[in-house]
Amino acid sequence: MIIKNASLDTVCGVTSTLPKNRLPEIAFAGKSNVGKSSLINSLMNRKSLARTSAQPGKTQTINYYNVNGQIYLVDLPGYGYTKIAKEVKDQWGRLVERYLYSSQALQAVFLLIDIRHVPSENDRMMYQWIVSNGFEPIIIATKLDKLKRSQIQKHVKQVREGLLLPKETKLIPFSATSRQGREEIWEIMEAVIAGEYDNGDHSGQEAGI
Repeated sequence: MIIKNASLDTVCGVTSTLPKNRLPEIAFAGKSNVGKSSLINSLMNRKSLARTSAQPGKTQTINYYNVNGQIYLVDLPGYGYTKIAKEVKDQWGRLVERYLYSSQALQAVFLLIDIRHVPSENDRMMYQWIVSNGFEPIIIATKLDKLKRSQIQKHVKQVREGLLLPKETKLIPFSATSRQGREEIWEIMEAVIAGEYDNGDHSGQEAGI
């Protein structure tokens, strides 16, 4: 797909009324500093559409990016940053839960996991949370370029076992530097735009390996 227009369309905080969009939505979830902004920028061929922050946990809003007037990429607040007050974390949690539960336009959820590490308790909780809201998340294993090629299979297995993923769950290793995995992600997004994506239909294959 050729990206003609991509812009930050709507920003929602904890007290905001969530928009009732007619365009399909794809949500991006993941802990702070897992690379959500870098992924979105890579997908959009932009350097700073989604702003990366030197301060983990700084993003406290749900950000809706309108792409070509065809789809929204929805960046959810990062989780798991220990220096954020529990009250604020709880507010973010309720905001994300409200979005997952109430959005009628949400078609798919990408859950980003740092491929270098065993999934954390927060990662496992978010995965179960997404599933409990009726979605089968596509796992994006980020920071692939930080590993040697010989390490990839071991770490993919580590992510799968750490999240207790069903065998059929799609997992895409991704690097914002080399852009490996970008085309596989776009295939899913284009299927959503075309109305052809089945949230329960997974091939069970690791893309890009």
